[in-house]
Amino acid sequence: MENAVNQIEKVGLLGNAIEKFVRPDTFPLGIRVMKEGEELPEKVRRPLRDLGSRFSICQAITMSRRYGWALAMGSEDQSCPIAKVAFAYEDEVDFYSDGNLAHGMYAKTCEIGVETEKAVPKFAKAEAGTIVIAPLNRATFEPQIVVTYGNSAQVMRMVAASLYTTGGEITSHFSARADCADIIIRTMQSDKPQVILPCYGDRVFGQTHDHEMAFSFPYSGVSSFMEGLEGTHRGGVRYPIPTFLRYENQYPATYERLNDMFDDQSGN
Repeated sequence: MENAVNQIEKVGLLGNAIEKFVRPDTFPLGIRVMKEGEELPEKVRRPLRDLGSRFSICQAITMSRRYGWALAMGSEDQSCPIAKVAFAYEDEVDFYSDGNLAHGMYAKTCEIGVETEKAVPKFAKAEAGTIVIAPLNRATFEPQIVVTYGNSAQVMRMVAASLYTTGGEITSHFSARADCADIIIRTMQSDKPQVILPCYGDRVFGQTHDHEMAFSFPYSGVSSFMEGLEGTHRGGVRYPIPTFLRYENQYPATYERLNDMFDDQSGN
């Protein structure tokens, strides 16, 4: 029990650190895929049972990061057909695999749509489970994934923190579709941080704002990430960005002429 309490406290400390050093507009989130037999956290909302509706995962993420709710999304709670396939709640039938969902919207032909669907990260059946999402400061479970939405400067701030103890660079993948799979599945399967470009559905149904991006990383890297937040802050990589202001302005000619008159009067 003591170890569990310490883990929850550590999750909360991560939330505090992100809010201190990144200052996001919405709650940073912890996400866990709970397998059969794992007990769901208390006070977690189930969309169909408690709210009377099925949602997309991007909707649930927005609810959690804006409302501060903990939500659990099982197969019965899902409305998005792409997510049903990606998270292995439904089999990948030919109609999907043949590119019909991408054709005409994201792809010129079904053949091209096939390649589009292949690019979506997908769980195997053994990896599937109930997706639990909660703000880090309110989570009562140890997450597998951490995701924080912010503007591009805030995402840059988190990229810098994630590279503080390793150097190098971050590689991410962008397709304008299924960012829920990028946030959860790709991050879990790669065990590496990801810069997330919110997809079209996240903007339409999750109501993610035009200026927002996101950053996700595996919770297994929490210690180095927190060290990176503090270390880069000490080094001067901060948010809000401390813009350089120690320069003398140049004004329109009439303004400068008036300044010259003032200087003449004062003898400067």
